[in-house]
Formats: sequence, C-alpha cells, structure tokens
Amino acid sequence: PQDWMCEPAMLAKTGRSVGFHQAATVASVLELRERVGPLVVPVVQGWDLGDYVACVERYRDEGLDLATEAVVWLGSVCRRQGTATIAAIVSELAGYGLALHGFGIKTKGLGTYARHLASADSMAWSYTARRQPPMPGCTHRSCANCPRWALFWRDRVLRRVATQQLSLFDTRSAA
Repeated sequence: PQDWMCEPAMLAKTGRSVGFHQAATVASVLELRERVGPLVVPVVQGWDLGDYVACVERYRDEGLDLATEAVVWLGSVCRRQGTATIAAIVSELAGYGLALHGFGIKTKGLGTYARHLASADSMAWSYTARRQPPMPGCTHRSCANCPRWALFWRDRVLRRVATQQLSLFDTRSAA
C-alpha cells in the first residue's frame, strides 16, 4: 500500500497532519484489500505512541482488527529505531497482539525490543559490505548483495541479541 510516512520532514513536505497521513494510509490499505485481498499488508503509522495507537484504532473503526493479521508493518521508525521512544511503541503495540514487522531496524533496536517483533529488515547488513573488500573466496566486486555476507551478518546479529526471542531469524521455523 501507499503508506504516508509521519516523520516531521514528511509532514512539512505535504503540509498535512499525522492524522491525515494515517487516514490516507488506512484508505490505501482498504482500497487495495478490496481489489486484491489479504495480500496487502496493513501499515501502522505515527510519530509518538498516541499516534500509533490512534492508527490501530482507525483500522479497527474501519472493520480491520490488526491482531488477526499475519503481519503488520510498523512505519516511521527506521531513523530512530534505537530510541526508547520506539522501544515503548513496539512494546505497546505488541501488547495489543500485533505481529509487527519493523522497517529499518538495526542491531541496536533489535537488542532492545526484538522479542516484540515478528520480523524486521534493515539495509545495515549491506552497508558495511559495500565499504570493504569482498569476503575471501567471493569473486564479485562487493559483497553488498552477497548471500554469504548476508548469512554472516545474520549470524553476527543473532549472537549479539541472543537473549531475545528471535523467531523472525530462525529459518528452522519457516517450514
């Protein structure tokens, strides 16, 4: 769906409010759901905790219980993913039974609240790989898109956050 980010810089660009961006995001999800069904994943948008709760309520008011969704994307977190604010938001929303996917969640964020996420993604895995020589045995110019590097990064992250419940990275449960 077209999710309308709620970072202050984005609000300044559109001249609209968080509420407007949330309403447009929810409308996009619902319209696409009418066309293609549950393939469309809902996105919860906001800036502070109250905003995110209000967005969950918008979906509920439109007849979509996010707690029944296989996954719910969490927007507007990537540039502040390691903050106490996002940790509180993730914890609160997970408490509503949401299977959250965190966009742009780096290891600092995972170390704090991975137990509350169903999944996460980050470009961090390839950032370092783009800036150093390829791994021994790799013949490509950079490991930025290298499966070996991705698995190496994944294993390193798992070791760093071993105390978290990281089913999102457990490939054995993917069957």
